[in-house]
Amino acid sequence: MRRLALGLGLLVTGFAIFAPPAAADHDGPWMVRGRILGVLPDESATITPIGGDVKIDDSIVPELDISYFFDKHWAAELILATTPHNVKHTPTGLDLGKTWLLPPTLTVQYHFFPESESFRPYLGAGVNYTMFYKTEEPAGLNIDYKNNFGFALQAGFDVPLGNGWSFNVDVKKIFLQTDVTIQPLGVRADTHIDPWIVGVGIGYRW
Repeated sequence: MRRLALGLGLLVTGFAIFAPPAAADHDGPWMVRGRILGVLPDESATITPIGGDVKIDDSIVPELDISYFFDKHWAAELILATTPHNVKHTPTGLDLGKTWLLPPTLTVQYHFFPESESFRPYLGAGVNYTMFYKTEEPAGLNIDYKNNFGFALQAGFDVPLGNGWSFNVDVKKIFLQTDVTIQPLGVRADTHIDPWIVGVGIGYRW
């Protein structure tokens, strides 16, 4: 993640310094983006009574988000995506199956240079509600994930391409905890998924 953060930082700096001016952009209140997301769990768990930890694999998925600009600087963004993840117990390697996450996330953003024709960075914060569904359980186990609210932090930038179009890079940190029960083993896990969500895509504003 440190390498990823460094790479994004260099990319942001490069666009800020060297990006050429673009043609006048559309400044309507609505923006829709399509992104490719890397969902990278930063997981940890307290598991009773057996101890150990969990390993949740990464996922790459498409995403759609919709933003509404209240004025030049302030906007709200709703992201819509769903991600599958395989889960294992460590260090035993016990297969805990596969589950899908549906995590609609609403953030409020501040856009620093909304009239720039080359580089428009923003920061955001908001709330997430994650629903677990379509859980595939190993034979003999009944695994339940509790839906829950979480908090989200966000940083990103748009590079106008003209005629309402823009290139976007976006990074979110979701602070998400779920209670997991595994029957008939009588195992309970207080699990922090806390994923980094890294997206790259194209937006259109009107």
